[in-house]
Order: sequence, then C-alpha cells, then structure tokens
Amino acid sequence: MISVGDALPEATFSLLSGGDMQNPSTSDLFAGKKVVLFSVPGAFTPTCSQAHLPGYVALADKLKEKGVDSIICMSVNDAFVMNAWGEASNAEHITMLADGNGAFAKAIGLDMDTQGFGGIRSQRFSLMAEDGVVKILNVEAGGKFEVSDAETMLAAL
Repeated sequence: MISVGDALPEATFSLLSGGDMQNPSTSDLFAGKKVVLFSVPGAFTPTCSQAHLPGYVALADKLKEKGVDSIICMSVNDAFVMNAWGEASNAEHITMLADGNGAFAKAIGLDMDTQGFGGIRSQRFSLMAEDGVVKILNVEAGGKFEVSDAETMLAAL
C-alpha cells in the first residue's frame, strides 16, 4: 500500500469535462500542484453521496484557502457516471475523476473486491499530494467513514 513520502504511480484516468472526454495522467493532475484526492467505493452510493462528497463540496473554499490547487473525487466508475454524480451533487469545484478499471487503485494498493456489489472498487481514503508525492494519507477501515472526510483533511492541512 502507498505510504506518506511515496510518489503516486503514473496512471491514465477518464474525465468528462464540458461534454468532452479527456484522459489526464497522474502527471497532468498532480505535477507542480498541491492536490487533495479522496476516493469512494462508488458514485451515488449512500455514504458517498450523503456524507463524503458533500463534505468536500461544502469545504472546497476552505481547503483552497490552505493552498490546495485542486480537489479530486475518484471512484472506480466510468466518466459519464462520475460527471452525472458531480452535477447531481453541485460539485462544480471538485474534479470528478474516473478510475474506470481500478488500475490506479490497484497500483497504490487501495483496491478491494466487493464481489456481488460491483467487483473491483477503491477503498475509501483521502490523501494530499504535493508535486505527486503523498504528504497526508487517511485510509478507512472496512465499512467505516471516520478519517477520510473533508473536516479531517482540512484539520491536517
């Protein structure tokens, strides 16, 4: 599993922006920036939609006041689902990033197999990276939502 001090691995993601499909890389998203990334097991799922994403939406301005250049919400879903979830959640200040096949989640050792629920998904976590190097990492225990929330990230910054 990735740790504080590790560089994020190179990966390619999917992102629907302005109706156009984009495929940014880890370098595109993190190089030369202070980025908060939080990951959820699935878009439109209860905890993700009722608490995790809304917390980051509500605190986006406060996170940016702490020097954060961008806030990314990632899930092992497709870019169309992530875009629709962002629109439904008023997440205009959050980059809704798709790790379509879970390659990034696997590369950082934070994937999980939910079998009947949806197959390979990302564990729930948050991290802050500066220039692609992990400075803060909060990984939730299975079934929990206690350390990857926006309030905990804001306090850590």
